[in-house]
Amino acid sequence: MIAPNLADAAGLTSEQHTVTTRAAQAIAQYAAECEAAQDVTADAAEALRRSGYTRLTLPSAEGGLGASLTQFAAAQATLGEAGAGLALVLAMHGHIVGAAFQGRTLPAELLGALADASQNGKLLNALASEPELGSPSRGGLPRTAATPDGNGWDGQTESMLGGWRISGRKTWATGARALDFALVNAATPGGQVGRFWIDLKAAGVTIEPTWTGALALRSSGSHDVVFSGAAAQLHAPPSGGHPASAAWFWTAIAATYLGVGFAALHALIAYARQRTPTALGAPIATLPRVQEHVGRMAADLHAAHALLHTATQQWDAHPDGTSVPLIGAAKAYATNAAVSATDLAVRTAGGAALTPALPLERLLRDARAGLTHPPSDEASYTAYGLSLLEPTAS
Repeated sequence: MIAPNLADAAGLTSEQHTVTTRAAQAIAQYAAECEAAQDVTADAAEALRRSGYTRLTLPSAEGGLGASLTQFAAAQATLGEAGAGLALVLAMHGHIVGAAFQGRTLPAELLGALADASQNGKLLNALASEPELGSPSRGGLPRTAATPDGNGWDGQTESMLGGWRISGRKTWATGARALDFALVNAATPGGQVGRFWIDLKAAGVTIEPTWTGALALRSSGSHDVVFSGAAAQLHAPPSGGHPASAAWFWTAIAATYLGVGFAALHALIAYARQRTPTALGAPIATLPRVQEHVGRMAADLHAAHALLHTATQQWDAHPDGTSVPLIGAAKAYATNAAVSATDLAVRTAGGAALTPALPLERLLRDARAGLTHPPSDEASYTAYGLSLLEPTAS
């Protein structure tokens, strides 16, 4: 392995290392099957649940493995190298749980539901994006609506004694068919945005296969989820922009796609060592051009890893808003490094890279998806630059 041992660098415990290894093995086993199905198959979903990875970012006091942000980043990079689509299913679960408990962004009942789901290997995601709304990171009121279903509604306190019924559509639901639960953003009667805990296996929930034919992440099964009066008992107000939410989500994205870049590097090295054209009479690994390209890829990916590692360590030492801009910059750098690495790998391997004989065409497509996750490059670097330019408090 040319890449650093990310797990060792982050100091994963033996149990954290075990569940990460199990999850990576499950992803590697089912990645091709899910890519062909353009969905998360039932067997793949069950393997992810059995891996124990859902406990990784749950605090040890809640029965989890208590991974820090740095440890989570190392684990996700390992999964991303095994396969981005399925790795993102676990990334979504991990960042939600890690942020919710560190930032206490949910009420006690919902934190309990998260803990119970994680302990029992249940998969969950937060569903916020919509066709008209786009990404919720840019603001706007969702069309998905929450209707009181119980003993009355208090418009002043935005609360009620009974449950709720949720109706609407959510897009880009990573792992849709594999998910057991979701935190769903919906507009309440008072024009506010609440988050609602919904059992996705219950009545009133339909998965529409809108992700088939997607350019990238075909194995993620990021289909639309349609709610038709789905029941929701647990409710929380919006998170209020707690820095933990950004820190954990951006790290999940950066690390997963960094793994994609390393996968391309390792695939190219293996191919270059064994590809021996008759005209050359030696492996193409002996060509200076190939050596240069591999060196460029490796240097860029190592730099991205070092930046992400520094950013997450800074957060672990100071988990507040001052540490977030560097994580945003690390996300931008890592996703662009993955795009550059996969592009250069395809250029170097030549025509063989366009066929299923090598994983490079899939890695090239998957890496491009990293650029679509918030924050954008311009927002990331602007925020980081501003944090450096602002005068420090005396």
